[in-house]
Amino acid sequence: MKKLTTLAISTVAAAASFAVLPASASAQSTMAYPEKCKSQGMDMSKMDMSSAGMPMGEMTDYQKASMEGMKDMHMNMMQGMMKKDADLSFVCGMIAHHMGAISMSEVELKYGDNDEAKQMAQKVIEAQKKEIEEMSKWVDKEAK
Repeated sequence: MKKLTTLAISTVAAAASFAVLPASASAQSTMAYPEKCKSQGMDMSKMDMSSAGMPMGEMTDYQKASMEGMKDMHMNMMQGMMKKDADLSFVCGMIAHHMGAISMSEVELKYGDNDEAKQMAQKVIEAQKKEIEEMSKWVDKEAK
């Protein structure tokens, strides 16, 4: 019974923490990709980050939200990976990757039905946000 009560409280807390977010909120809007990770002169607007050949009209709302998050993640990842410094490139790429994990988790919290999956998504969000903060501090300190 105690385990069920804990599960119920955790589920309500997870849902409540996202109830205040607008429908289109994502990791990209709640956590900013560090400026020092962006590559100068790289025009990301010309990148084709389409829906992997699947017509958007045939996608569910869940799939559309997932694709939008992946598009944002890949654009930032490519920006970071273009850095000439291997360490900076790695950390910037990981920040983008973690932001993508948060975005995927937010989509799960919004559209998912399984309480266990939603709990996993909430854990991912909490862990990845902490790591992004640590990595962003490193970027601010180390990037020239």
